[in-house]
This record gives sequence, C-alpha cells and structure tokens, in this order.
Amino acid sequence: MQSIDVLVIGAGAAGLMCGISAASRGRSTLVIDHANKVGKKILMSGGGRCNFTNYYTEPANYLSHNQHFCKSALSRYTQWDFIALVEKHAIPFHEKKLGQLFCDNKAKDIVNMLLAECDEKDAEVRIKCSVESVKKVESGFVVSTNQGKWQCQSLVIATGGLSIPTMGATGFGYDMAKQFGLSLYPTWSALVPFTLNPKMLEEFTGLSGVSADVRVTCNGQAFRENILFTHRGLSGPAILQISSYWQPGDLVEIDLFPDVDLFEQLKQWQMEKPKSHLVNLLAEQLTKNLAERLSELWFAELAHKPMADISHADLLLVANKLQSWQLKPTGTEGYRTAEVTMGGVDTNEISSKTFEAKKVKGLYFIGEVLDVTGHLGGFNFQWAWASGYCAGQYV
Repeated sequence: MQSIDVLVIGAGAAGLMCGISAASRGRSTLVIDHANKVGKKILMSGGGRCNFTNYYTEPANYLSHNQHFCKSALSRYTQWDFIALVEKHAIPFHEKKLGQLFCDNKAKDIVNMLLAECDEKDAEVRIKCSVESVKKVESGFVVSTNQGKWQCQSLVIATGGLSIPTMGATGFGYDMAKQFGLSLYPTWSALVPFTLNPKMLEEFTGLSGVSADVRVTCNGQAFRENILFTHRGLSGPAILQISSYWQPGDLVEIDLFPDVDLFEQLKQWQMEKPKSHLVNLLAEQLTKNLAERLSELWFAELAHKPMADISHADLLLVANKLQSWQLKPTGTEGYRTAEVTMGGVDTNEISSKTFEAKKVKGLYFIGEVLDVTGHLGGFNFQWAWASGYCAGQYV
C-alpha cells in the first residue's frame, strides 16, 4: 500500500484543477479516473471547442438550495484567473456571444493545458483506475482500486453527476456521500432538451432543424436565446436554460417576436403593406417554413389574406398567440443528453471555504457532484475550476 497526501477521484475539470492546486503547495497528489482518457466532458463540450468560462460569471448564474454557497469560491478563483492560465499556455480563444469564451482550435487544448500543469506541479494522473472500496482510517482514508491501494490524508470526490452516461458518468460521488452519512438533494437532468407529445410532434413535422430567436419563460425565469425544433421536441440554448427551472406539469411560454409589440407592428404593416399576406410578413421575421406551419396551425383562415382585409381583433389574436405561445412539455430527454445534473450533495454539509465535509475530516467534494448548477455558457466549467482550485488550497 502506497501513502500519499491527496487522492482525487475524478479526472475531469474540477478534479484536474484540484490536483494542480494541491500539488502546487507541495502536497503529494494523485488524480485517478476509471475512464480511458481524462476530461471527456471537456473534450466534447462546446461542439468540441469547450466553452471554458464566461466573462460575466457571478453567483446569480447558479442554482442551489443555498444560493450563498458558491460566492466564496467564485470570488477567490475568478474567470480572469482561468483566462490568465489559458493565456499563459498561449491557447487562442474568442468570445462567441454573451461572454461565452471558446477555444479557437479544439477543446483538447484545455485538457493538454491541465495535464501540462499537472506535470509541471508533479501531480500524477492515472486513467483506467477504478475504485473498489473507500475506508476511513485514523490517519485518513484507504482507497482500494484495480491498480492497487493508497492511503491518503485527504480524499477529494470530483466525480461529477449523472449526465451523459455514455461518457462514463456514474452516481459514485453520491454513493460516497451516503457512505459517510452526508445528506443529498434529489437529482434530475438539467440543461436538457424538452420532449413533446406525439400530437405536437406530428404538427411540427418538417420543422426539425429549424431555429428561432425567442424569449422563453417558466416559473418567473426568462431567457432570450434560440430555440431549435427537433424530431423529439424542442432544444436550443433558450430551452436548455429554462429546463433548469422547469418541473413536470409546468407550462412554458415562448415569445416568437421578443423585440417588438407585435400587435402594433401588425397594425403598422397593415397601413404600409395592405396588399401583403400575413404569412409572408411573418416569414420575414421567422423562417418561411416556421411561419407557414404556425399560421396553418393557429390561424389558417387569416394566413393568406391581404393585411387590409384582417380586422384589428384578429391581428390581436395573431399577436397574442405568437408572443405568448404556451406549451406543456411531456418531459425531457433525461441524463442521456443533459449537460448537467441538478441537486446532489447538500452544500450545508460542506465548508464553502475549504470544501471539506463538516462531519468527516479529510473528505472533500467539488464540482458538479455538489448541489450547485450553473446556467449554460461556461458557468459550470468556471464552478469546476473555482471549487477545484479552492479545495486544493486546503487538502
């Protein structure tokens, strides 16, 4: 059995950052992962370009049963700290929109950077290393794996959530919390597409792949972004964002003309373009395909009328439908395609300063396994970097 100061289980964003942070303090550090490569979620994120942080990161971008928990770590390791690390390694990047930062080349640049930092700080990283058991002993923990046994003073759980099981996601972190008597909140998939009922899917046949810039609202929360029609339902950034606030049975409202008072706009068109057909004017703002399908579904008798022949009462009906389209998703696509897992280890069990479990000396939880979930747009990676770095300063 080998002895080591710090053992980190999980070689994803949080785990690698924690390994770097701990080793930079001179702590002998090992980061292990059961997968065949490190940082699988980093590699597939952002369409393979990794949306690694956001210029506008702040606590308001996170959901948790304890809204204050994330503040300390986010203030001690900021987006600017991570950007400085990216610049140190001369990785070219760009802002896509809304403060979202992506690699110019490939997400692998971020993984290579983290591995280079591990190498430089002497943090060892092992893959294909599966944990068989974890036991608490007087001097720390004994971790048995398929590659041998380690005794460590500090044990860090950085195994993420249940999202995308094909990437190797498991409930290991939650099992560890239960083993050591920590309370958990129920978990569910978030940042995930909605599924719709068969009747609605039939109505939207032919729209798969069509997108629209909209405002989506649910439970008092609203996001202005694109939606995307799919063969299962609705996706796109606006849908992924609002899914974190949606519960089964909730209505979702979509404003397809978020920048205007559509009733006033329709009346103006009626004056300026009296001979134009309603559907053609709508198609100028939406796509032709989308305008025709929605018109056919919601106001077929008006769609091909000249604007001059449509009453103000009917224009109001059209405006209300297009600016407050209400639908009830049947569900979500679940963990299979979810970007993150909501819920998890109760943050009241964890120190917001050190990330150590209050009841179990030497046991730490960081990243997605905790009940902290960011909005779409690089916020979850920033939480991983911040929580990993801060825990590494204390392990």
